[in-house]
Amino acid sequence: MFSCYIVTFCSPRIRKTSSMAGMELLSDQGFRIDGRKPKELRRIQCRLGVFNQADGSAYIEQGNTKVLAAVYGPHETAGGRGKALHDRVLVNCQYSMATFSTGERKRRPRGDRKSKEMTMHLQQTFNAAIMTSLYPRSQIDIYVEVLQSDGGNYCASVNAATLALIDAGIPMKDYVCACSASFVKDCPMVDINFLEESSGGPELIVATLPKSSQIVFLEMNSRLHEDNLSKVLDVAVKGTKDVYQVLDNAVRDHISEVSAFHKLDQS
Repeated sequence: MFSCYIVTFCSPRIRKTSSMAGMELLSDQGFRIDGRKPKELRRIQCRLGVFNQADGSAYIEQGNTKVLAAVYGPHETAGGRGKALHDRVLVNCQYSMATFSTGERKRRPRGDRKSKEMTMHLQQTFNAAIMTSLYPRSQIDIYVEVLQSDGGNYCASVNAATLALIDAGIPMKDYVCACSASFVKDCPMVDINFLEESSGGPELIVATLPKSSQIVFLEMNSRLHEDNLSKVLDVAVKGTKDVYQVLDNAVRDHISEVSAFHKLDQS
């Protein structure tokens, strides 16, 4: 059973670029542009505790997409008591992209439309996952910076922020794991990169609480026939569970390293 909090359907967009002309997203042998199979994730590498100044922090690489996340709080609500929520914590998110994160070297103001949209999506996602009632009249800040973009920015941002929240010790209902999927040549493809995103084909983005398979965010870009929706959704949800295994192993390794360091420090 799936329970969904947020569903967003974006209007169809034509994003095909000249570099995509004649490029085959899926070969006759069943391999993608980067050599992966259709249901294979990009390589994920991640670390927790990368900033000493933050209460929690994390760095993640999903393929060539690289993201930093930092968490501060819970702390007193910024702007005075008037902005505080009496029954739950205020989750404040800020998403930004470094100037050098893409091939286009242009200034990216923090308040541009795309950043505001991504900030809103992150805030909705983590409001559904954090146990907000434990910290009434307080605030948690989540800052996400995309250092390098090669597709799946939302997914990498969610996964990095999840690790940062765990590093900060913020109680959550479960990990929040995100993954994208597409549909090419009657075949669902998981964890799509920038070239696959830019092809103009369907893109489904999903964030779940993996243990319960509860969907907390779902977005569909471009059109996809309803007969194929369940196939693509199943692949994306399976992708979030595969991401969960990687993140959980990273958390366990980090805890082991920290515990070993404290034992050495005490001896």
